Amino acid sequence: MKRIFITGSTDGLGLAAARTLMAEGHEVVLHARSMKRAAVLAELESQAAGVVIGDLSSADATKAVAEQVNKIGRMDAVIHNAGIYLERSRGTTPEGHARTLAVNTLAPYILTALIERPDRLIYLSSGMHRGGDGSLRDMDWIERRWEPSLAYSESKLYVTALTMALARRWPKVLSNAVDPGWVPTKMGGPGAPDDLEQGHLTQTWLAVSDDPAAKVSGGYWHHRQQGQPAPDALDRDFQDRLMDKLLESTGVALP
Repeated sequence: MKRIFITGSTDGLGLAAARTLMAEGHEVVLHARSMKRAAVLAELESQAAGVVIGDLSSADATKAVAEQVNKIGRMDAVIHNAGIYLERSRGTTPEGHARTLAVNTLAPYILTALIERPDRLIYLSSGMHRGGDGSLRDMDWIERRWEPSLAYSESKLYVTALTMALARRWPKVLSNAVDPGWVPTKMGGPGAPDDLEQGHLTQTWLAVSDDPAAKVSGGYWHHRQQGQPAPDALDRDFQDRLMDKLLESTGVALP
């Protein structure tokens, strides 16, 4: 039996992953953005190892989420599932960051740095990461005119590169990225053509399976098959420059 923390587990892929892992007998720590959102977890709360609350668009709230998780105990795996897609405007977090960058990239980085190190890390990427600008120029969209699709693509490029950097820096931790496909969640919309079940089962498989195929690090996965991420994500220089940018943006150092 494993203990797994899943961000963004009130709906979509995160909730599906939580249900699957609980049905398999694992301890699952759930996450909701607010107390109001946590209400939808009432039916699962009695089965869960805990529910933590915090809006990942806020750095302070994200740090509080990490603190809540650490109080529950060490996780065997963390699934960084939470994300936002195609925000109409840049938005502004309490720290002044673009919301897409804050939720999709900065929050996973902060949580990774502050949560007691697990055995396995799974990050949600997207095939759209291949369309991201790898220059690292104006990551926070201060100078550029806002482009929702490009901002999302870049945030997923960054989190994919973070996955690969961790696989290199933390050799005792299995760090993998998952492209769930365009699935019919609230984010993807009802007309999305991909398989929702395959999307979340890849996450759960990487989190707990003893299958030798799942016990690897630095993989980019789609429906339990390894693929090739964008070249920038695999480039060590890009990874190192990104990590410097993430430290600069958050003030949080990766152990």
